Amino acid sequence: MTADVGTQLRKGVVEYCVLGLLSREPMYGWQLSERLVAAGMIASIGTLYPMLARLRSQGLVTTYDEASASGPVRKYYRMTAQGASQLESFRLQWEPFAATVLQLVGKDSS
Repeated sequence: MTADVGTQLRKGVVEYCVLGLLSREPMYGWQLSERLVAAGMIASIGTLYPMLARLRSQGLVTTYDEASASGPVRKYYRMTAQGASQLESFRLQWEPFAATVLQLVGKDSS
């Protein structure tokens, strides 16, 4: 087994975390990276942009440019209807999956 289970777990769910954030509001890359780094889901912004490009090529997110009062135009990411469908499918599977894992590996509370 791998020594760093957390890394493997994050790799499996980080794209859905991006979709979850974008389901609340469109965000530009730096906003997304700050949220994901703070949550411990990615180590740096360098890992985010290839993932966003992948999500875009899969039709799960789209982009648009918006002027910024504090600098250059920002590229915002917005979840598509297909992305929302993918996220909902993940949510429906994640909850029972996580509950089963906790039941199997959780500490006995008695």
